Amino acid sequence: MPRLFTGLEIPAEIGQSLSNLRGGLPGARWIDPENYHVTLRFIGDIDGVSANEIASMLFRVDRKPFEVKVQGLTSFGGRKPRAVVATIAPSKPLMELQAELERMMQRIGLDPEGRKFIPHVTLARLHDASDRDVADYLSLRGYFPSKAFMAERFVLFSSRASTGGGPYVVEDAYELCE
Repeated sequence: MPRLFTGLEIPAEIGQSLSNLRGGLPGARWIDPENYHVTLRFIGDIDGVSANEIASMLFRVDRKPFEVKVQGLTSFGGRKPRAVVATIAPSKPLMELQAELERMMQRIGLDPEGRKFIPHVTLARLHDASDRDVADYLSLRGYFPSKAFMAERFVLFSSRASTGGGPYVVEDAYELCE
């Protein structure tokens, strides 16, 4: 039973610059750069019939390419930090694409996504990292010149059930056309 999600791929050159931020944070498990992505909609463990239905339904998305801007680092989890992430500017085309994918998933019977969509790229998952260590890391590495790329497609990823961080497999790609 595949675990599926839709997302945007991160170009290799941006992934490389993000990977240069790795290290110097106790309790961090760093994600491999080839697994960096922006999750648009987590779908979950799906049977093969539903997976095929989702894959074919996603071809109906008709949107134009848009710019995605990576603009800094933060952490998720507050006083119990659980991840270090690169933030993505929440542009109108990005938010509209995510909302359309959310509506599609609900239409086929999936529960609504429980969390507000905050576009990001997970760089590290944290285990027993202190909020002080995370704050120190972010003060040293948190600012970097923003980087932008054109999202010309979104993809349907699969992953094995694991502790997270990949490997992720592109099951299908959906072009964003002019």
